Amino acid sequence: MAKVNPKFSAEIKKYGADDFSACFNCGTCTATCSLSDEKTSFPREMVRYSALGLESEITSSLKPWQCYYCGECSTDCPRKANPGELMMSLRRWLTAKYDWTGLSGILYKSFAALLISMVLVAVGVIAVAFAKDFKLEEIIHFGHYFEMYAIAGVFALILLPNIIRMWYFAVIKPGKKIPFKVYVSSMADLFIHMFTQKRALGCDNNQTRWFAHFILVIGYLTLLFTTVFLDWFSSTSIFVVVLGYVVSAIVFVVTFFFVLSRVKRKTEATKHSRPSDWMFVAWLFLMGITAFAVRLFIDMDILDMNLWLYILHLIILAQWALIIVPFGKWTHFLYRSFAIYFEKLLEGGK
Repeated sequence: MAKVNPKFSAEIKKYGADDFSACFNCGTCTATCSLSDEKTSFPREMVRYSALGLESEITSSLKPWQCYYCGECSTDCPRKANPGELMMSLRRWLTAKYDWTGLSGILYKSFAALLISMVLVAVGVIAVAFAKDFKLEEIIHFGHYFEMYAIAGVFALILLPNIIRMWYFAVIKPGKKIPFKVYVSSMADLFIHMFTQKRALGCDNNQTRWFAHFILVIGYLTLLFTTVFLDWFSSTSIFVVVLGYVVSAIVFVVTFFFVLSRVKRKTEATKHSRPSDWMFVAWLFLMGITAFAVRLFIDMDILDMNLWLYILHLIILAQWALIIVPFGKWTHFLYRSFAIYFEKLLEGGK
């Protein structure tokens, strides 16, 4: 028997949801959504679960991750219940539910906590620079190894356990039996959707947005590879140097337009931006432009006189790696990809 949580409505509103209780179950959102078919009701089912407080059904559902927030359901809703923003809020709530540390929920619901955490990371970076007597070479050396260990540590200690919890909620707890061969044969879907997010192409009028996201993902991953594995700031290879310039430029140009769209607030997806949404695009933009500037100053042989620029870049990088990646909107990229994978598993299981 389903367990009802009467406080769920108030809880989900802390994650950004509007007055979804205004919904009178007309089905317009489902008729509008291009992801709906005879087996899947987007986003009506999640609206009903939320209104009724069926927390366990939402926790085990993958549907919030399959929504790409084109906003058409909210635009056409006759009651202005904003189902698109509810789906976004459910993704934030599920992120907090998967997170074994509990920090995601705190940072999503409290801007003060988010701000304090960002300040603490900045203070930590400055303290490291102080401990190294503000010697540029030593700080850059530290920054390179910090990036490597931060990526490995965040994935191994936070993201991997959270993915396992997601798998438990969606597959194991509901009692689904999945043959091992299905886990293996479905892996292709995981990587295809992780790098292309191609399901977003199923949303009407979403092709331009999909292309921008695709370029951003490829640019971000290439910049990560260039700075971490090719050691861009210390490399003397012309190929590596040029590659770093190109991908960092791509990242800050694309994210500039994402920031601009949030400032203009013309689409449903940008009208209700939360601090986590702003920080995701703003910090990507800042990482791209500061990385570009740091390498430029190195090539101009003036970084020694402008140590503050590298420290600023390292602060932005540390905040991104330690806060936004494990606890912020970056995780949506990861969870959405695994949601598609788990959906494929459930289709092939019993």
